Amino acid sequence: MGDNAYGLKSSDTAGDVRVSEITIILLIIVTAVVLFVSNKLPVVVVAMAVGLSLWATGILSLPDALAGYGDPAVMFIATLFVVSAALEKTGVTAWAGQLLIEKAGEDSRTRLLVLMMSLGALLTAIISLNGAIAALLPVVVVIAVRLKRHASQLLMPLVFAAHAGSLLALTGSPVNVLVSEAAQDSGFAGFSFFEFALVGIPLVVGSMAIIVLFGEKLLPFRNGESMPADFSRHAQTLVEQYGLSSGVFRLRVKASSPLVGRGRSEVADTKTQHGLEFVAVQDGKTGMPLRRDMIAEGDYLILKGAADAAARLSADLHLALREEADTGEGGDTLFNRSSGLAEVVIPPRSGLIGTTAFPGMVTESGDLIVLAISRADVTLDAAKTELQVGDTLLLQGTWKALDERLTDPDVLVVNSPDLVRRQAVPMGPGATPAVIILLAMVVLLATGLVPTAVAGMLAAGAVVLSGILNVEHAYRAVNWTTVIMVAAMMPLSTAMEKTGAAQLMAEQLVAAVGDLGPYALLGGLFVLTAVLGQLISNTATALIVIPIGVAAAKVLGMSPEPVLMSTAVAAAASFLTPIATPTNLMVMGPGGYAFGDYWKLGLPLMIWFFVVATFYVPLVWRF
Repeated sequence: MGDNAYGLKSSDTAGDVRVSEITIILLIIVTAVVLFVSNKLPVVVVAMAVGLSLWATGILSLPDALAGYGDPAVMFIATLFVVSAALEKTGVTAWAGQLLIEKAGEDSRTRLLVLMMSLGALLTAIISLNGAIAALLPVVVVIAVRLKRHASQLLMPLVFAAHAGSLLALTGSPVNVLVSEAAQDSGFAGFSFFEFALVGIPLVVGSMAIIVLFGEKLLPFRNGESMPADFSRHAQTLVEQYGLSSGVFRLRVKASSPLVGRGRSEVADTKTQHGLEFVAVQDGKTGMPLRRDMIAEGDYLILKGAADAAARLSADLHLALREEADTGEGGDTLFNRSSGLAEVVIPPRSGLIGTTAFPGMVTESGDLIVLAISRADVTLDAAKTELQVGDTLLLQGTWKALDERLTDPDVLVVNSPDLVRRQAVPMGPGATPAVIILLAMVVLLATGLVPTAVAGMLAAGAVVLSGILNVEHAYRAVNWTTVIMVAAMMPLSTAMEKTGAAQLMAEQLVAAVGDLGPYALLGGLFVLTAVLGQLISNTATALIVIPIGVAAAKVLGMSPEPVLMSTAVAAAASFLTPIATPTNLMVMGPGGYAFGDYWKLGLPLMIWFFVVATFYVPLVWRF
């Protein structure tokens, strides 16, 4: 055909342009997959290069190429990391882990696995896969140490069950958000918050059954070379090392006490009459060292000595034991929900070298107490000590004060107070607000009162406003690699639809399996998604496969809902390699796994996921 009346080329030219654009997109996809697999460049660089390549080749305009960065789904995914960090920091996940240890017992492997995997699956549904495994990894390693079990027998089951748990709720995985949004874009209602559980529950139950029945034979018996530290008895270890393991009492000043209105120095003198060693006075409202000149009702005295002497002093001066049970054990008295302990070492060239310190002194900041000083593993009892390089100080104060003050370059912190608190203080400060915020977010998501991005932003904002995390900590909590990768890869779906690449791939897929019916289409999409998901991020895989699946559904005249849900299941089946997901890689070291250990248990689980995605999903979401 020649030129038309307007001097334009015939449809052959338009077709050539279309083929050329499709070829460019396919080259971009292949290049991206190769770079993802080779790991030669950071994944965020590869993902950002995909969007820029679509603009540079003229396939998308610049606004379209950058549209993913402003997508509501991206914002929602970012907020989930903030909520997850809040639950971990406040000790909610530590509480769940300690509860697991109590309920699991020491003898039953099956009970331990079922409880552990159930906890992992449920946490994943609420705070995402990466957040749940990061929180539970040290807990499960501690369980392996305490129960004398091999970490390799526990960690991979935890991760694989969590993969299944990611399909229990919308918040379980970024892929869930993406398929729900794709369903909405296709003219459907999208998947509701708990609708994913219709497929997630069979996946979790079946995965747990496979792991319980065959896991012991398919998994190695090893422990990792570098095991995370167990801080569950950290307080007891410190007070024993510094000679504070018994005879430490925290006494509250009653209204009738003669100490009310008296100065701190007078209390220090009073102790000599009762054979007790004065340590500090704490403000009754803040738990910090007293800054007022006079003692008031509700303030606390920390004293060290014999129990009978503490009892006599309490009777004589109208003092009461603190509200919590106080047996005189230093760990409980000095290390609790409101306050903690930390060791610091004096490094070379520290500004503290040559200065004087003594037990009971308040630091210059006014919110930490020096409980003890050690030199060469010997606790110094001198009234005053001139500090030297290598001296160790045991400090006590509120968790907030420990977090803020121990960034001083003049000291080296032995164990991060934040890390210790997360493991050793279940349901610590801020736990109740964190749980309330989480429940409120779940209610908003489940009821659909507000868009998902709004619910996530409200929850993240509440975390910051409540003081659980400050702005800087909230920013650091976000896994920006995941967020940027999702945002940068989103325009690829737009380009595939705009140029017809998705349609062409869908037609090829339908040509290959279409005669066999829609079940074959689901099976073919599962294989494509699962294979790519072992090599590159399951989120990146989903962003590639979703437009292909939607287009294929249109070609066959079927609803895209079963195709999208099947894709979500396939994306979660990342079992065969350690590089398939960050969580697979996360347990490789602590579990002592080799590259070839993953497929042995992963293959039976993948077959189960294939059955669910291909044959069960259409029973719930009809073709």
